[in-house]
Amino acid sequence: MPEEPDDRRPEDELREMLQRFLSGEGPIDPARLAGAAGMPSDPAQLQALMAQLQAALARTEDGIDWSAAERQARAVVQRDPGSVTTAERDAVRQAVELAAMWLDEATTWGGASDVTLRSRQQWVDATLPVWQEMAEPVASSIAGALTRAMQEHAPEEAQEMLAGAERILRNVGGTMFAMQLGNVVGQLAGETIAGGDFGFPLLQDEATLLPVNLRTLAEGLEIPEDQVRIWTAVRELAHARLFHHARWLRLHVLSSVREYAEGIRIDVERLEQLAEGFDPSNPEELREALSSGALIPPKTEEQQEALARLETTIALIEGWVDCVTEAATARLPKRDAIAETVRRRRATGGPAEKAFGTLVGLEIRPRRLREAAAFWRAVTEAVGPEARDSLWDQPDLVPTAADIDDPSRAIARLQGGGELDEMDLALQALLDDAARADEQPAEGEATPAGDAEPDAAPAAEDDDQDDPDDRPER
Repeated sequence: MPEEPDDRRPEDELREMLQRFLSGEGPIDPARLAGAAGMPSDPAQLQALMAQLQAALARTEDGIDWSAAERQARAVVQRDPGSVTTAERDAVRQAVELAAMWLDEATTWGGASDVTLRSRQQWVDATLPVWQEMAEPVASSIAGALTRAMQEHAPEEAQEMLAGAERILRNVGGTMFAMQLGNVVGQLAGETIAGGDFGFPLLQDEATLLPVNLRTLAEGLEIPEDQVRIWTAVRELAHARLFHHARWLRLHVLSSVREYAEGIRIDVERLEQLAEGFDPSNPEELREALSSGALIPPKTEEQQEALARLETTIALIEGWVDCVTEAATARLPKRDAIAETVRRRRATGGPAEKAFGTLVGLEIRPRRLREAAAFWRAVTEAVGPEARDSLWDQPDLVPTAADIDDPSRAIARLQGGGELDEMDLALQALLDDAARADEQPAEGEATPAGDAEPDAAPAAEDDDQDDPDDRPER
C-alpha cells in the first residue's frame, strides 16, 4: 500500500521529537542533561523540569516564560523555608526602633524608620522581577545563539524541520535559562540577610530584613545576638534612606546594569564546538562550560567602561552606607567585629551569588568598597554630614572614581575651592559673553574715554590640557 502523505508541518515534527526526548524516549538521558545545566537531578525536581520544558513547546507566544523562574525559585525555597518565632520577630522590631533613633544622629535625612520582616519566600516574590530584568538581555542572547547554532549545523535532512521552528527553539532555551535563574534566586533567599545585601536596589527604597537568616548570621559570629540585630537594622535603614532621598539613584543603577547586560554576547563558536562534540553519556564538558561562564566571551571596551561606571556607583553607595552605619553604631561594643565579618562575607559571596555571576556575566559584589568608605569618612570629617549627604542631591554632584582616589578634590568643591568642570566652564563663558555684550555702547553712541576696546580677547586655554580624570563620569 502506498504511504499516506504526511500532513504535519516541520514545526509540528520538531515539537513531537522534543516531546519524545522530554519523555525519556531518546539517546540523551534528561537527568544527565539537567545535571549538566546545573539543575537539580532528584526525581521530583527532574519531573518538574521536564514538565516546564514540555509547557514551553506548547506556548504560542514568543519570548521567555519568566513564570518558570518563579516556580523554580519557590520549589527551591520550599525545601528549607525556615521558621521564626514571635519572640524573634519582636526582638528584631525593638532593634529597628533603636536603630532608627541612632541613625537620626548620623545623617540629616529622614525617611525609612521601619523595616518589613520577610520570609525567604516573600523575599523571592518581592525581588524576582528585578533579577529577571537584569538577566533578560543575557537570556535572550543565549536563546538566540542556541537557535542559530542548531539551524546552521543541523544535517541537511533536518533543515526543513528547523526552518519554521525558531519560536519553539527560543521558547525551550529561554525556559531552561529562566529555570536556572529561579534556581539561583531560590538559593540566594537562603543567604541574604537584608534588602541591601547585594548593593543593587532590589526593593523600592524599602528596608527589609529576613529574621530566619539574621539568626544564622548571629550564630556564626559568636557575638551577642541583640548587637547583630541592631547593627544590621541600622545598615538596612541607611541603605533605604539613601534611595529614598536620591530618588533618581535606583533608576540610574538599574539602567547601568541594563546597559552593561545588553552588550553581552554568547560565544557561538564555542557553543558550536560543544554541540558537535557533545557526548550524552558524559555531559561534564557542557557542565563546565555553563558553570564557568566560558560561553560569555571577554568584555568589549564599551562593556568595560560601562562596568567601571557601575562599579564606582555601587562602591559609593555601599561605602556611604558603611560610613553612616559606623557612625550610628558607635555605642555598640562589638561594632567593628560585626562590620569586618559582614564586609568579608560580602566580599567573598556565597555559592548562589557566584552562580548568578556566571549565569549573567555580572558580579554583584562591589569592588573598591574599603576605598569608597574611606572617602566618605574623609569627607565627613572635613565638611560634616550635611554637606557630605548633599553630594547625592543630583547625578552631576556624585563623586567619581578619581574622587575616591583623592578625596581632597570633592572636599575642595564642597568648601567652594574646587575646580570648575567642563559644564561650569561653558556656562561661565556664556555669562562672560553676555556681560561683554551689555557693556558695548549702543549704535551711534561714543565709547567713553578710558574704555577703549582691547585689540583681541585673551586666548582660551586649550581644553586638551585638562586632566581627563577631572571630568565627571556620566
